[in-house]
Amino acid sequence: MELVVYILLMLTSVVGLTFIIERGLALRWPKVLPPAIEGAVRSCASVEELGMLRSVCEQYPSPLGRILTTAGDHLDWPKAENVDAIQTQARHEIVKLERGLVVLEVIVGIAPLLGLVGTIVGMMTLFSGMGETGLSNTEALATGIGTILNATLLGLLIAIPSLIFWSYYNRKVETMAVEMETLCDQLVRRLYRDSSIGN
Repeated sequence: MELVVYILLMLTSVVGLTFIIERGLALRWPKVLPPAIEGAVRSCASVEELGMLRSVCEQYPSPLGRILTTAGDHLDWPKAENVDAIQTQARHEIVKLERGLVVLEVIVGIAPLLGLVGTIVGMMTLFSGMGETGLSNTEALATGIGTILNATLLGLLIAIPSLIFWSYYNRKVETMAVEMETLCDQLVRRLYRDSSIGN
């Protein structure tokens, strides 16, 4: 039983490390909000320049680019309806950015518990053995308890980095969402100033 707990802890560790690396690569700032698209948004002041923005978005596939493309595709709609379409696309993109973070959150909760289970199972085994041999060998008892506590330590060593990266990535996604919202809002306001577009 103790071996099973250690195997589960190692699997938890591998899964956690995999998602930490994967999210680290996926949430790079230039990959989510490419500087070229940010620059194109700031320079796009009219409907005539929308083609340039669209080509930049196609050149740099990203969440920001897909949201801006949605805004451009619905310019013939009233402004309120276009904003709703943008918000729907933005929620879809944010969900994709948050993919995997729930796994880190689960690991934060279960890793210490698995460590605790390993400790309890180990102590049950140790004390049941002591019922036969007695307390005469204190050195073996101390060594056994030290070995048992390794499960708790391992669980905490898995949970702590997972908690740190989960918190960091959550905050990063929030910051990126605010930045994308700001850029989209600026673009929509500029484009709808043209009286030939929606109301």
